[in-house]
Amino acid sequence: MLAIIGGTGLTQMQGLEVKARKQVSTQWGEPSAEIVEGVLAGQSVLFLARHGHPHRIPPHKVNYRANIQALKDAGATAIIAVNAVGGIHPGCEPAGLMIPDQIVDYTYGREHTFFADDLDEVVHIDFSWPYDEPLRQQVISHARELNLAALEQGTYAATQGPRLETAGEIKRLANDGCDIVGMTGMPEAALAREVDLPYVCIALVVNMAAGLTDEIITMADIEKALHDGMGKVLALLDKTIQGYSA
Repeated sequence: MLAIIGGTGLTQMQGLEVKARKQVSTQWGEPSAEIVEGVLAGQSVLFLARHGHPHRIPPHKVNYRANIQALKDAGATAIIAVNAVGGIHPGCEPAGLMIPDQIVDYTYGREHTFFADDLDEVVHIDFSWPYDEPLRQQVISHARELNLAALEQGTYAATQGPRLETAGEIKRLANDGCDIVGMTGMPEAALAREVDLPYVCIALVVNMAAGLTDEIITMADIEKALHDGMGKVLALLDKTIQGYSA
């Protein structure tokens, strides 16, 4: 069963026929919100709002371990994460999409692994390719079917937040080979790998990153891009869920 983690702009799933809402707890604490079980595009799905509903938990305070564990316990077999990001790559534009294939972690101080304490042995997961390629290709194929102009590869820079980045930091990220920047990609992706859940990201570009245009980044512009782009995200989720094969 596919699980959707909704980020900024997606605190509830449009068109989801809700069957149950479960307030759960895990050994890592409580997830950001209730686990919603429902039917979308004729398929059973799970939904979790990463920042809570209403949107109230900043990126560095999200209990990523509890979120991933709760979805695993609820029967998730794969996760599609939706992330609002800033664009660095020249091909990015507000309200545009990217399906990244790599990630660079610049976060700090977050609980980033299930394998920290009381271990029988030290665990090192292979994270060479952080996103599940078969599932990523399914998402890409459905984006093509819908004629969505989604960039089909790129590197996600995960920064600490909650502030936006400086122009100097964006220049550094670009020099590091990063194409988009967000605050929630890690440790979420790594935790999913640790519990063997295939994981992909649909990134919605909501602004061009600091210093790449002459414009000051405003929440009004970000909200407009969220409004303009979320329809594409929902259409892609609907198509992917409809055609999902494990």
